[in-house]
Amino acid sequence: MTHHADTILTNAILLTMDANLTIYEPGAVAIRGDHILAAGFEADILQKYSAEQSVDCQGKVLMPGLINAHTHAAMTLLRGLADDLRLDVWLMGYMMPVERQFVSPDFVRLGTRLACAEMIRSGVTCFADMYYFEDDVADATAEAGLRAVCAQTVLKFPGPDARDYEEALDKTRIYIKKWLGHPLIMPAVGPHSPYTCTQEILQSAASIAREYDVPLLIHLAETRQEVENSRKEHGMPVIPYVKKQDVFKGKVLAAHCVHVDAGEIKTLLHHKVGVAHNPSSNLKLASGFAPVSNMLDAGLKVGIGTDGPASNNDLDMFEEIRLATFISKSTSGDPTSLPAPMALTMATRMGAEALQLGKITGSIEAGKRADLILVDNSRVHNSPRFRREPEAIYSQLVYATHTADVTDVMVNGKWLMRNHQLLTLNEEELISAASIYAQRIDAFLLEREHSVLSKLVAIGGASEEESYEVQVKVALSDPDCVEEGIKKHGIEVLHHRHYHEFDTYFSFTDTSQGYLRYREDEALGPNDQVSNVRYRLTLLGPTRENDFLSDALLSRSRFIAPASHSLRFYREYFKPAHETIIEKHRMRWRILYHAMEFFINLDRLEKPALGYFLEVKSRTWSRKDAEHKALVARELIRSLGISKEASLSQDYIEIVNTPGSK
Repeated sequence: MTHHADTILTNAILLTMDANLTIYEPGAVAIRGDHILAAGFEADILQKYSAEQSVDCQGKVLMPGLINAHTHAAMTLLRGLADDLRLDVWLMGYMMPVERQFVSPDFVRLGTRLACAEMIRSGVTCFADMYYFEDDVADATAEAGLRAVCAQTVLKFPGPDARDYEEALDKTRIYIKKWLGHPLIMPAVGPHSPYTCTQEILQSAASIAREYDVPLLIHLAETRQEVENSRKEHGMPVIPYVKKQDVFKGKVLAAHCVHVDAGEIKTLLHHKVGVAHNPSSNLKLASGFAPVSNMLDAGLKVGIGTDGPASNNDLDMFEEIRLATFISKSTSGDPTSLPAPMALTMATRMGAEALQLGKITGSIEAGKRADLILVDNSRVHNSPRFRREPEAIYSQLVYATHTADVTDVMVNGKWLMRNHQLLTLNEEELISAASIYAQRIDAFLLEREHSVLSKLVAIGGASEEESYEVQVKVALSDPDCVEEGIKKHGIEVLHHRHYHEFDTYFSFTDTSQGYLRYREDEALGPNDQVSNVRYRLTLLGPTRENDFLSDALLSRSRFIAPASHSLRFYREYFKPAHETIIEKHRMRWRILYHAMEFFINLDRLEKPALGYFLEVKSRTWSRKDAEHKALVARELIRSLGISKEASLSQDYIEIVNTPGSK
């Protein structure tokens, strides 16, 4: 008695990628609807099953589709945008500003469809994604016919699809409810990373994942700097910090995990966390080498991912599989490390298990979904084939196979590519539409690159301060008179602090850009102990001195922003022509004088050693008010007992750059 199937695939080198790595040659697979009825030797399958459609695989390799365990599909539209940069400069300086400007439902639908076309051609049948407007990512993926775990991104910053993280979390709930139970799409929540999320975000995202029993996707321990910052900020590395937020209580897929030790690997294993290894991305961004062999030896489920096409720059899974083995061999010094069968397992069955989809895909077994690919291993770069060892076929696939060798792709029992022809997507239309986005993004970045202010605003947090700065500065021979003068009647001290300030000024070839100052402010307490450190960026526009009665008025544009990145980051991002370092001790008083607020700064310049200066400052939006404050500031100087010294209207950077000042 024969059983009915819709399709039978025959005459194949059948790699099941099951737990025993069973190979059938010649092999066959019987398919009904969206699932596999049986897999085995061709003679056995044809004896037990009949079908209206029989497909001759022509001796090609028939295997499970590849699982791309980590990507950001819509970022195909950002491919090649800003290469050869450090991760933080690339992400914060270019990717996120461009995303804030351009990412929309239309953007992610087009980018995802472009990515799906590329992934189908490379033999991918399932991928894990994390991006914005994930509802549109899921929709475009389902239309293309691919299977995916699609995670809605949540950040502490405003994103393209949410004004704040509360809105992002609310949208995540709505998104998950919509897609639960879909035959191709598994919805998920995606708190981006510990360094872009607060504790509350991590805890809330984990709660949502548990509530709806869906995966949680997150980037963990990608760079050494991330781990070091976690130690400084939280007193512990990334993995224990995330565990403390209850993130690992759900179904977690952690991308990268480059900088983890043996204890952290045990923590991940204990909580059944899946890991997505991204060889190309980690190499290109110099993030380091994940201890993949140690993870596998411990029993972790490790898949292989491409990461986003903006940091790879392609979605070629065969390249990733090959790199994974080469990196493991090179870093361990052991050529037997991560052999070909294990590498291919990571890209199929184990990858599916890492994505929490191991029960339905990743291997060719009865009951699983019909997610299959055909690979032509008879082409010149893959010839000849040695048959002495059955496992030699894995070596062919891992070490010699190219993306172009994939001829046919089936997902959920439906053909997405036949004989190299895509059936669900139009490549020419996608490429044309992508070129239009590229032109728009190019124009945006070209305009931004000419403006330091635009680059400052692009990385977020910049705000404009009052247009007019009233400043009286005098060089002092006797600094003691200032503290005595402040005690006089008529001056009300509101606040007093002692600072040790380290200023790095960036100047640019185009002097109309002004100066960008990176300041490290150390607040000093008793015995000059550092009580707090603050980092700030200040963009000082070009000086515009006004012809007022007082020489105390200085007018300039001034933007200020928190400096949340390193000095190295800003140096690489802004690309200054010159740098000037100024170090000083500052005694600062915030006072009221004639019912107006002023700041009195007593500064001792140590680098360069220019001695003492007194500054009296105030700011205002009003020109009229500025003129009045300028006169009062001169009066305040005289009330402090300083009348003979000539006043200066320059900033310290201008004084230091004056010939002969050093």
